Parts: sequence; C-alpha cells; structure tokens
Amino acid sequence: MGLTKQQALEMLESDDLVGLGMAAHQMRLKKNDPRVVTYQIDRNINYTNFCTEYCSFCAFYRPMGHAEGYILSKEIIFDKIQETIDLGGTGILMQGGHHPDLPIGWYEDLLRSFRERFPRLHLHAFSPSEIQHIARVSGIAIEEVLVRLKAAGLMSIPGGGGEILVDEVRRRISPLKTMSDDWLGVMETAHRVGLPTTATMMFGHVEAYADRVTHLERVRDLQDRSVRRGARGFTAFIAWTYKAENTALGGREVTSADYLRTQAVARLFLDNIPNVQSSWVTQGKEIGQVALKFGANDMGSIMIEENVVRSAGAHGCATRPEIERLIREAGYTPRQRDTLYNLVS
Repeated sequence: MGLTKQQALEMLESDDLVGLGMAAHQMRLKKNDPRVVTYQIDRNINYTNFCTEYCSFCAFYRPMGHAEGYILSKEIIFDKIQETIDLGGTGILMQGGHHPDLPIGWYEDLLRSFRERFPRLHLHAFSPSEIQHIARVSGIAIEEVLVRLKAAGLMSIPGGGGEILVDEVRRRISPLKTMSDDWLGVMETAHRVGLPTTATMMFGHVEAYADRVTHLERVRDLQDRSVRRGARGFTAFIAWTYKAENTALGGREVTSADYLRTQAVARLFLDNIPNVQSSWVTQGKEIGQVALKFGANDMGSIMIEENVVRSAGAHGCATRPEIERLIREAGYTPRQRDTLYNLVS
C-alpha cells in the first residue's frame, strides 16, 4: 500500500527535510542499483517556437507572424543530430510550439527523414499537448496520430506540458492548452499503442501543496492502469521548478529546499515508477548533486542544447566529463544510459 494523499501532504508541510530525504533515498536504493547514477547524452531540439497557446509561464514561444519566430529546416535539424551523435549521444528530445499550419503529414515526413538518415537514433518527441494539437489540426483521433507517428519512427513521448494536473491551476497559467484529463488521456493511449513515456511536474507557480499531491496521485493511478495492461508506461518522473524570468506570469521562484522536499515526496509516492531524475538544469549543479540523496537515481541529460527553460532564466548545460565528475563526487559510479534507461556500454 503506497502513501495516501494525506500522508504526502503532511510530508510536504513537514520541516524535517533531512528525514524526508533519508526516507526517499532508502526507496531509491531499493528500486535502483545503489552504486550507480545514470545520465544521458542527448539534446532538446525545438523545431518551432511559433505557438497559439500563450501560456503565461512560458518565455520561449512567439505568436504567429512574430519576427523572432521560426521553423527549423531539416538540414539544420540534421546538423544538430549529427553533432549529438558525434558527442556520443543516442537520441534526441524534440518538442515545439503549437503551429496551426503543420498537419500530421509534416511530422510524419520529418520523422521518416530522421529514421532514414540516422537509423539507430532514439526519437523521443512531441508532448501530449502537441499530440492533441496535431490531432485537432489534422481532424483525426488521438490514437490515429500516435499510431501513425509511431509507424513513421516515433519511439517514446516526453512528459512536457504536465505542469500541474489540476484544471483550476491550468486555467490560471495556460487556459488555452491541454487540460488534465486530456494530458492523461494522450499518455494512456500512448501506453496502449506501445509508446513508453515520461511523466513530469512543473511546480512553484500558483499551485498549493495539495495540488502537487493531486498531480502525483493522477500520475500514479495512470501508471497502475497501464502496468496492469502489460504496458511499460512511465519510465521516469521528472519534477522541475518554475522559472519566472521573462514570463508574463512573473512571481518568485521556490527555494531549493522546497524542490528537494517535493522530489523526495514524489519518489515515495510514485512507488510504481522506476526512475526519478534530478533537475540540475533548473536548480543548479550543486543542488542536482544533493537531489541524488533525495530520491533521484538519474542526472538526466548533459543538455547539449535546451531553449525553453533557458528563455526563462535557467542556463544549464554540462559536458560529459563534468556530469561524470558531479556523480562521482556524490559517491556514485556514473553510467551513460539511453532514453529508455538501458545502459550504454
């Protein structure tokens, strides 16, 4: 029997940060190799920054017609992928804005071109809100979008756009974008058609502690349903803090203590998800190391490229030697992994 919502809420309200971290670390030791912390070499490719959703927390998007808007050409994306492979990378994470003029055929053609040119590349792409947008623009069902994109080369789906899975919160920060049931519905359909995904939570903006717990409960419940059906479901959970710089929403950012406490509660509550990733990109490398004692078993990507949270003031990037040094200094053996958490020799 996992944590109850009330227990999780009491933990978030507790002042025993160290004790909470120790409990989460014990859970991590049971679920993952105690000696190893994994990391990935990939890059985030944002194929367009044009978007019609106007989320108040986002500093990355540009409205249609804006002089700073773009759609990357295949040649530019090919160059980015080749550089990633040359650095030892195994995959890319590709996401973009909600462009109103790109039907599913555009995405299928793009994925097929990657598959032809880079046959061993893992394609981790298109958040649930993008999938819903593609379905709406193309006039087809969510499942058909997912089946067609998978046939074109899509291999897994990132958990972007999760924010907080409470509609009252979502209406305040992103009223035009995917609501909670829609986000979860895309993920459940993806699991059903054989596409593993990750789950995320962006917190520290307008939500209450109780909203964070509701988010975790909805993720855990979906994972239970998917696993019962024999799907892999969510391979990992990644929580990161809202970055306020250059956003319409503004406000203050939460403390590192709040981040560590929330990650620890997530590790304890999400007892059916195998991996928890440290968010060093938003919290800094030192707190990223500390997070390895608060339930995280993975340092995420070296971030060859990342543009979304960078636009909001988080300027995180690292080299392979630096990530490995951070892991070793925290007392672990670093191991490179691929997108699905298979170790890379």
